[in-house]
Amino acid sequence: MTSQSINKIKLTKRAVETAAPHPTKRLFLWDTEVTGFNLRIYPTGRKTYFLQYRNEFHKTHKIKIGVHGNLTTEEAREKARQLSLRISLGEDPATNNKENKRKCTMADLAKEYLELHAKISKRSKSVKDDMRMISSVILPKFGKQDIGAITSHELQKLHRDLRETPYHANRVRSLLSKMFNLAKEWGWRADNPVLNIEKYQEEKRDRWLNDEELQRLWAVLDKYNYHLTTYVFKLLLLTGARKGELLQATWDQFDLEKGIWTKPSHLTKQKKKEHLPLSENAIDVINELIHFRKEYSPYLFPSKIEGQPLQEIKTFWKKVIKEANLENVRIHDLRHTHASHLVSDGLSLSIVGKLLGHTQAATTQRYAHIANEPLRKATSLFGDKLKKLTSKEIFNS
Repeated sequence: MTSQSINKIKLTKRAVETAAPHPTKRLFLWDTEVTGFNLRIYPTGRKTYFLQYRNEFHKTHKIKIGVHGNLTTEEAREKARQLSLRISLGEDPATNNKENKRKCTMADLAKEYLELHAKISKRSKSVKDDMRMISSVILPKFGKQDIGAITSHELQKLHRDLRETPYHANRVRSLLSKMFNLAKEWGWRADNPVLNIEKYQEEKRDRWLNDEELQRLWAVLDKYNYHLTTYVFKLLLLTGARKGELLQATWDQFDLEKGIWTKPSHLTKQKKKEHLPLSENAIDVINELIHFRKEYSPYLFPSKIEGQPLQEIKTFWKKVIKEANLENVRIHDLRHTHASHLVSDGLSLSIVGKLLGHTQAATTQRYAHIANEPLRKATSLFGDKLKKLTSKEIFNS
């Protein structure tokens, strides 16, 4: 979470308990009595006391004192005073307090990471991915170990054990690095033991459907026009949207008269509202979806479970690509196909990036090699003309 709001007041029981959370930002209330003593209020409503200080090397540290409710404001302030006294005598509690480090296991860190970071600042899909890696890889290996006792060598060994799947190994490494950064910020550990572990080289996967493959796919989808999931795949192709954005889409996000899909910030990867222009073909597909609309559901693609969007689409996808005789094609490749054809037809990378919702130009650069094709064709036009103009046949005629 990048945004935050800061205020200075005397922290009292009343002030703490009446302080309301902001729906999207962390709030910081700094105490006017004890320097560095502060309350952090999360959008979830959780309120946690911290002490922030600088050690003799002028390095800023934060020590988590406790959660409001588990201790009172005065108890937290007294702990902050005691810590401040130790600091004034030359101690560095965040670095040297081994007793505190032993109290925190990897399981504790994982729980705090999910509650105080992931569930607040990440998309639901990303949170589920994190939870899966934590439960299947991280906790079985390190769950009961003290945070301060986990070594870089142990983490390097785990990374090496996952080397057969470089992408997965790198995602686990990134997750661990973020968790240890938070542990460092909270004063649970002095360093991040993941930093010196190098990522594996990942093979770029640029699979997109050519014209003939598109024809085969669309023919199969037309065959199943009675199947709701058919229209998921058609709209993924026609909009270039992410699967999660489309499956979570509700009817009120679409203005079919103006041809605009307004994606709310909580659904986009960049956490920003996006306005995506819709093609006439996309609008036609959405109009066909009216036949599937359920009174009990706001979703464009409703589940049979009331109040839930459609979720399971992989089984039908496997059936479709098998009938279309397509190999090595994931659902996400429909997004790559949309972008690749736009670039191939001459649309600039910056425009394609905006349509895809990219905030960084580097993300769209994966399509740069395709952008060269229309340029090559353009230069060939003049080259062919010049060849004809300078040929012997022209001069001899």
